[in-house]
Amino acid sequence: MEIIPGLPNEIGRECLIRVPYDRFATLISVSRTWKQEVKSAEFFQRRKTSGLNQSMIAILQTDPTNFITTTNNPHITTPKYRLCLYEPGKNERITLPAIPGCDDGVPLFCQCAGVGRNLVVIGGWDTKSWQVLNSVYIYNLVTGTWRRGADLPGDTRSFFACASDSKTVYIAGGHDQEKNALKSALAYDVSGNVWAPLPDMARHRDECKGLFYGGKFHVIGGYQTEMQGDFEKSAETFDVETGTWNPVEEDVLGTDAYPKTCLFDNKGNLYKCCASYLGRLYGSTWQRFAEFPVDVCTGTFIATWGETIVVIGSKIYGGSLNCYALVFGEHKEKCGWTKLEMPKEFIGSVQFGCNLQL
Repeated sequence: MEIIPGLPNEIGRECLIRVPYDRFATLISVSRTWKQEVKSAEFFQRRKTSGLNQSMIAILQTDPTNFITTTNNPHITTPKYRLCLYEPGKNERITLPAIPGCDDGVPLFCQCAGVGRNLVVIGGWDTKSWQVLNSVYIYNLVTGTWRRGADLPGDTRSFFACASDSKTVYIAGGHDQEKNALKSALAYDVSGNVWAPLPDMARHRDECKGLFYGGKFHVIGGYQTEMQGDFEKSAETFDVETGTWNPVEEDVLGTDAYPKTCLFDNKGNLYKCCASYLGRLYGSTWQRFAEFPVDVCTGTFIATWGETIVVIGSKIYGGSLNCYALVFGEHKEKCGWTKLEMPKEFIGSVQFGCNLQL
C-alpha cells in the first residue's frame, strides 16, 4: 500500500519525517500504514540522518500559579509540579497531560529520564499526603499517552540519582522512609518492563546526582546519613559492560560540593554551575569556563542541547526565566552566550530535566 497515494513510497517517507514531533499522535491516527511508519525505528533514524530530528528538553517545573494543600496540615501549601517539553529557541512550550490518578500533574520530587521515544517518571511523593511512592509511569511521545510501568521494587526511596541510556534507566542511593541514606542501585529495562538489582555502591549517598555517559552510570556527590546535608565531593561509576562499580573517585566536585547542576557534554567534559559562572573540570582541577549572564544566575539549570549547552534561570528569585545557549569558538575553548527566545508562559523554577531526541 502506498504511504501517500500517487507518490513513490520514498517520497511519502520524506514527507512524513518532516512533520514536527507534536503532530506524531495525529499522524498515527490517519491510517494503519502511517502508524506503522511513525512507530518504526527506521522512521526516527531517517529523521536523524536527514538532520530533521528535534532535540528537546523534558523539564520538571514548579507552577507558581497553582498550589496544593496537604491533607495533614491545611496551613501548608506547596506549588504543583508539571512536566513540559521545550525546544530551545522556539517560542513554545508543551505541557504534558497529568499522570493518571495524579490530578495535580506529577508527584513531588519525582525523577524522570528519557529512553528513546519514552519519558519515564519514577517515584516521588504524593502531592497531598506526602506519602513516598514506588510508582513508575511512562509517557509515549509518539502516541501522547501514559502507561503504568512496574513499580520500583523494595523499600521506598526518595532523592536518588537517576539517569538513562537508550534502553535502561539506572537509579542509585537516596534515602529510605527513616531518612537513612542508601547505597543500593537498580536498573529498569523500559521495553521489558523489568527491574533488576545492581551491586551496591561503596558508600551511602543521599541527594546524589546521576549522569550517564560513555557506557557508564555516574553517581556524583550526596551525603551519608550522619552527615545530613554535608555533601561529599566524591563520585562512583557503574560500568554497564562489566556490571561493576569502579573505585570511588575522591574530590571530584572540588570546593563546591553540591552536585545537582553537574553535566557531561557530548565530548565527556564535566561541568557544574557555580554562583555566577559555569565551571569545567580539567583533569583534576575545576576552572572558570564561562561567566553566566546576570539574568540566569538564580535557580540555574543546565542541559545539553545538540552540540552545545543551554542554561535556564532568572535574575531574581521568582523572576521571569531566560535561556541562553553556549556558543563555542573556533578552538572550542573561547565561548559566549546567545540568548534564546522563550514563551512568556514559561514560569516557575526548573527542578529537573532530561534530554530527548525525536
